[in-house]
Amino acid sequence: MNLLILSSSTGGGHEMRANALKSWWTEGKGEARILRPLENGFKLYRWGTSLYNSIQKNLPLFHYLYFYFLEYASLHRGPRRIIGSKNLLSEVKDFSPDLVLSVHAHLNHGYFRLIRDCLPAQKGKFVIFCGELDDGHGFSRHWINPDADLFAGPFEETCQAAVRRGMPEKKTMATGPLLRKAFYGKAGQSDREDFLRKYGLSDSLKTYVLGTGANGVNRHREVIDAFDRSGDRCQLLALCGKNEATLAELNRMKDRAKVPFMALPELSASEMALVLRNADCLFARPGAGMTTEAIACGTPVVFDLSRGMMPQESNNLNFWKKRATNVVTTSRPSRLPELVTRPIPFIQVKMEKRPGKLLDALEGLVRG
Repeated sequence: MNLLILSSSTGGGHEMRANALKSWWTEGKGEARILRPLENGFKLYRWGTSLYNSIQKNLPLFHYLYFYFLEYASLHRGPRRIIGSKNLLSEVKDFSPDLVLSVHAHLNHGYFRLIRDCLPAQKGKFVIFCGELDDGHGFSRHWINPDADLFAGPFEETCQAAVRRGMPEKKTMATGPLLRKAFYGKAGQSDREDFLRKYGLSDSLKTYVLGTGANGVNRHREVIDAFDRSGDRCQLLALCGKNEATLAELNRMKDRAKVPFMALPELSASEMALVLRNADCLFARPGAGMTTEAIACGTPVVFDLSRGMMPQESNNLNFWKKRATNVVTTSRPSRLPELVTRPIPFIQVKMEKRPGKLLDALEGLVRG
């Protein structure tokens, strides 16, 4: 069975879910291919994805203008509005998917119809997987397409938001989080020892993970300086992802910092799960990807809202407010040493050994 996954590199969550699903599907279900129509299509669409990521890293508050422009401009709402789809359709025909699944809001209408019309009727099944955790200002109307065969989301709150916006309830399904393999199942008893040994950490110090330096506004240096001034005894892990400039800057200041810290490049799924399961607190933006990973690992989180909040981030904070004892946010990263002296809330959901509910539903659509 061939599964075609439509994704985009806007932020990190869409790509994480697309790659996770590809990995799960090719483990016994069939072949999977990821296509990115926006990045690989008309140059204006490529520019738009770059602008999204630039706003996310530099001034998240400005994203309200960008978000609402896209909501009402509906650039990809109908197939006739889409420019430069020839190469995409050629790849679709070559792969001949039995099922198409989109993990991005702007690929659920015009692209859906283009792809459906170029495939035989029996291969036209289309699924939307929405990674948003709850309703909110940033829940895009473009997620909703009643003509899709299934709308899936990680939680009931996601599906309820979709139904309120016009998705038929009988076509919605809460399947649980769609994450990389390392986030499923339970940690072993040696997990803590492996974590401390791998990163050269002390078992007598609190470990705080800084997750703001990869896709979001980079606040690593401000937090490290704040802990230096506070004199608190702790240790920090600063996640830098593919941000080589931040990684190099932190390594240069490591010897003169009072607080022990380690700057880490992009981590594998198993490394990321190990870090989150053993962190005393994660400091990160309320993006759907990392927030969901923290939920899967039961990680306490302080949310970074410096330079404003993106509309999509409000959805995830709404979920946190409902499910956790409270939510801790700050627009001043220098306050983190003060905030971690208080109880930090967390959410944890039961994770099975695999995203079986989603995989079984997709297989059922193909065979049905």
